[in-house]
Amino acid sequence: MTPYQQLQHATREERDWLLATPLLTRALEGRVSRDEYLAFLGQAYHHVRFTVPLMMACGARLPERLGWLRSALVEYIEEEHGHEQWILDDIRAAGGDAAAAAARPADTATRLMVAAVRDTIEHGNPVGFFGMVQVLEGTSTALATQAAERLQVSLGLPDDAVRYLTSHGSLDIGHLAFFEGLVNHLEAQDLDAVIDTARLVYRLYGAMFRGVEARCAGGSAARELSDALA
Repeated sequence: MTPYQQLQHATREERDWLLATPLLTRALEGRVSRDEYLAFLGQAYHHVRFTVPLMMACGARLPERLGWLRSALVEYIEEEHGHEQWILDDIRAAGGDAAAAAARPADTATRLMVAAVRDTIEHGNPVGFFGMVQVLEGTSTALATQAAERLQVSLGLPDDAVRYLTSHGSLDIGHLAFFEGLVNHLEAQDLDAVIDTARLVYRLYGAMFRGVEARCAGGSAARELSDALA
């Protein structure tokens, strides 16, 4: 297997667990409430706003043997800069309070996802950051465009209320091909770091979605996080 195929194989269990999230399943069927959609966007804001800072930190800490990855990070940074503002615009267009969403503390799973990746960059192998790329871009490619289309119809949303989802669904197809090429140039120790981060982020990202659903139903997001990491 190529390194990318090894990454896909090694993270299959965690990826399947994420994709089986009931909220994601219902989103693909157009059966998500406006409150759930707004709650998802709120959590997305709280991790997307750290994407560029995490990329910059990763680039600064890469050892010289991985210096060739910096040009890829520069490209990612240019394309990802400002996407958190798209999310706030989506919240406004969907009838939500963008200022309140930005001011509200992120759920624990969302905070831990960002913190875990930051810790990997600062205290582990910084190339592990690309495990987060594997999760977020792979999930967007698989789900975002279809979910946006179904939600727009079922909730009666304007085009400018689903910009984050529609843009990432198409944009990340090209990103994922680019990402595959990068992974296929990694040595074993670096691939292991990407796999380790991806496994953890799949679990925390899945817990984020399950927490959104639980909270909107009057339940506990904390319990969903505990189950995810059990």
